[in-house]
Parts: sequence; C-alpha cells; structure tokens
Amino acid sequence: MSPTSPPPAPTPATEAPGARRRPRFFRAPLRAGALGLALALGLTACGTATEDKAGDKPKTRVFKADNGEIEIPADPKRVVATGYAVPALIEADAALVGISTWKRGLDLMTDKDLARYEKVPKVAGETAAETNYEAIAKARPDLIVIGVPTPVLADIDVKRLESVAPVVAIGPTQPDAWRTLSRRQSDAAGRLDHFEEAKEAYEKRAGELRKKYAKVLDGRQFGHVGAYSEAGKGTFQREFSRSWGTNIAEDIGVTYYGEVKKKTGGSGDVSENPSIEQLPESLGEADVVTYTVQPDGEPAAAVQYVLDSPLWKELPAVRDGLTVPLRYTEAATYPSALRTLDALDKALQPLLDR
Repeated sequence: MSPTSPPPAPTPATEAPGARRRPRFFRAPLRAGALGLALALGLTACGTATEDKAGDKPKTRVFKADNGEIEIPADPKRVVATGYAVPALIEADAALVGISTWKRGLDLMTDKDLARYEKVPKVAGETAAETNYEAIAKARPDLIVIGVPTPVLADIDVKRLESVAPVVAIGPTQPDAWRTLSRRQSDAAGRLDHFEEAKEAYEKRAGELRKKYAKVLDGRQFGHVGAYSEAGKGTFQREFSRSWGTNIAEDIGVTYYGEVKKKTGGSGDVSENPSIEQLPESLGEADVVTYTVQPDGEPAAAVQYVLDSPLWKELPAVRDGLTVPLRYTEAATYPSALRTLDALDKALQPLLDR
C-alpha cells in the first residue's frame, strides 16, 4: 500500500521512463476465491477481540473513520497497518503484527524505525497484486488500519477484511493533511500519547527555524517546482501552498504565492502541470524558487528536465542565484518531517550568508 495524491486524489497516471513516481494508492487485487475467503472466515474468531483473562470482553469504543463509525478495541493488541498508516504506527510504537511495504519512506526512517519496519511481517506490497488477504488473516489482528483515500476503498474487499477484524480506513486527502491523518491513525491504534510527543518536538524545531529565518523570508515570494510530472513530456509541476514540497517549509515562514488555475480536487487543488513554455509566466514573479530533489540531493528526471530548460535560466530568481533544492519533501509524519526541517535549515542557510 502506498503513497498519495490527495483528496479524493485522482489515481496517478503511469509515469514515463525517468519520471519520478507519483505516490501510488493501495489498490485491491482480484477477489480471492472461496477457499481464501473460508480461510479468512475460519480465522475470524482468532483475529477479533476475545475475552480477557478475567472472562470479560475487552473494552471497545466507536471510532469515526472514512468508512463510517466502527467499533474497535479501546486498546488494540494486534494491529495490521497499510499505506500511510505504516510509518505513522511504526513511529507511534503500535502493536503491529503485519504491515504493507512502504519503500518510498525508507529514507525518512530512523535506524530504530527502519529496523522495526524490516522485522514486522509484510502482509501486502506496494501494489494490489501483492496484497495477501490470507496473510492478514493469519496475523490474527484485532484491528486493521487502512491508510488509503476513500475512493480506493471501492477496489478493496473490505467485507472480507471485516470478517477478520474491525477495519478503519483513514486515508489521505491533500498533501498537507498528513498532520491530521497521522493523528487519527495513532488514535485508532491507542498511541495518541506518542503522537503528541512527536508533534511537540516538531513544532519546537519549526519555531526555532521560524525565528532564525524571519528576516530573510519576510516579504519574499517563493515558487516551487515539484517532481510529479513526466520527464521530457513538455510539462513541469508547479506546486503552490499546502502541497508536497511546500507545506513543511510554510511552517517555518516560507510564503508560496499564486494558486492553481483550475482546482480539480485532491492534489489538483494545490499543484498543476503546465507546459514548459509557461515557466516564465508561472515563476517569473518568484523572488526565490525551491525545487524537489531526492534524498541523495540529486534532482529526479522530471525536475532535471526543468533545470536544463533555457527558460529556467532566464527566470529572475535563477539569474539572481536564488534557487534552493529541498530534500525529504514526502514526509508524512511528524518524526519524518523533523528530517525535512533539518534539510530546510541547510538549504536556506545560504540566504543568511548573502
């Protein structure tokens, strides 16, 4: 299960060779046969809440999820997480017994979280074809947290999962919604205290950087070139406020000007893909231009395509040497966003030195 392209964001299109992968949503595989369903049903009694040692049923509560109001354990002991719920619940130290793979976020994990990610059994992969319903049933979860957007639920056999354990769908909307998304996921897993600690640490660090860069950021308009476009196809991605590459920078005082010409929902409300010929019109008023780079600091092919354009070199911000590469723009939890803040600090330092 994987990445996002927000509110009910449209399913990402197939990328051309060399293009950076737009975050993909989890999609369900073909419906399993009767044998698989029987297995899931047969394990239901093991996977759902059972009586505790005192003979009383575990306490439950009603949780408001994307798929309705669901009765879940008040203190889940065996949790399966998919998609965006994976990093959130690993960092919250939830009682995980199965997860989907989350390759796009490995560079953002601490050594401790990465070790746990590798240790927890994988019950699904990056695509629907790699989803293993039988493995989920065998994990005997008492809660399943699906981190995908609401439209994608139609592709998932939710009823089959519900035969194993309560299912709460808590999926992404817009890129900056990871703040509320990760909070809800942590809450469902009974780990809200860990979430609040991580949030506090992030806000403290963001406040420090806001003070550090206040003078150089005040009055300056920023523009951003994102990496979710098809390299060499004659377009580029312009990201506005609250998008992937901009939302964390905004927490320290960066101002991204403009807005999309036509809002289409989800990420289409905060980013667009105009033709490369519109680069001067789109970013000509920017005092500073930031652009997404990969964890190793190198631009993806879609971004390099823009940097190689003669039109890029004519932008006022580029001529003035006011371009800033940003790493870790895909952070979707407070702990991972701390790495983004550290990267921002290094990237913006030259503005103080001018």
